[in-house]
Amino acid sequence: MEQTLRLKADISIIDILGHLIIWLFLSIITFGIALFFFPYSFSNFIINRTFFIDENGNCKRMFCNIDLFSKIGHIIVWIIISILTLGLGYIFYFYRVWNYALNNTSIVSKVGHPT
Repeated sequence: MEQTLRLKADISIIDILGHLIIWLFLSIITFGIALFFFPYSFSNFIINRTFFIDENGNCKRMFCNIDLFSKIGHIIVWIIISILTLGLGYIFYFYRVWNYALNNTSIVSKVGHPT
């Protein structure tokens, strides 16, 4: 018998607003360099607040595990690509970060439902 899982993201408007304000501030004070770190933060923000819930109500949490050194190597390559393509590479970078983040995501047990 096939088991059905559904996804539930536990993200409030306050969480989103706080995240956006922090990254806007960081982007301004770093003259845009922080924007290369933003896709990692964004993907972690969404993935780490997402849960799998089965038919019985059992809940498991997604966890994205990307370390700082992996990010920096990836970021350097994409900064160069973005400069060489006059910024067009950044659009592809955002998608590649999501691909990288999902490939480094695992499912961990969590008791109960997300709020």
